[in-house]
Amino acid sequence: MDETNVLGEPLEPCSTDPETGFERDGHCRCHPQDRGRHELCAMMTEEFLTFSADRGNDLMTPRPELEFPGLDPGDRWCLCVGRWVEALEAVRNQHIPETTVPPVILAATNESVLDTVPLETLQAHAYDEP
Repeated sequence: MDETNVLGEPLEPCSTDPETGFERDGHCRCHPQDRGRHELCAMMTEEFLTFSADRGNDLMTPRPELEFPGLDPGDRWCLCVGRWVEALEAVRNQHIPETTVPPVILAATNESVLDTVPLETLQAHAYDEP
C-alpha cells in the first residue's frame, strides 16, 4: 500500500543508513503492530538523544538483537510520534534547549502524524536541507 507524507505527496524514505522504520525498510510507515507509531522522520540531535535516554529510551546504545545500530547526532530516524511531542512540550514548559526537538523531515514523515501534530507545528520544526 502506498502511503503519503504530511505534504500530501508520496512518502519518501527516511533513512537506509541506519535502516529505520518499524519494518526496517527505510520508511516511516503505518503498521498495525507498531504501538509506538514510528511515523515521524527526524534528524537526531545530541540534546534529543540525551532527552530520550533520560526518559528511559536510550537510542544511542546499539541493540543488535533488535536490529538497532544505535544513533548519532545527524542520523535520520523514524521516531515515535509521542516521544517527539514529549520533547516539544518539554521545550515549551521546561525551558530546555530548542534543539531538544529534533528537526522533522517533512517528505519522509507519514501523513498519519497529522492526527496528533498540526502541519504548522511540523513546518515550524522542519529540517532545512543544506
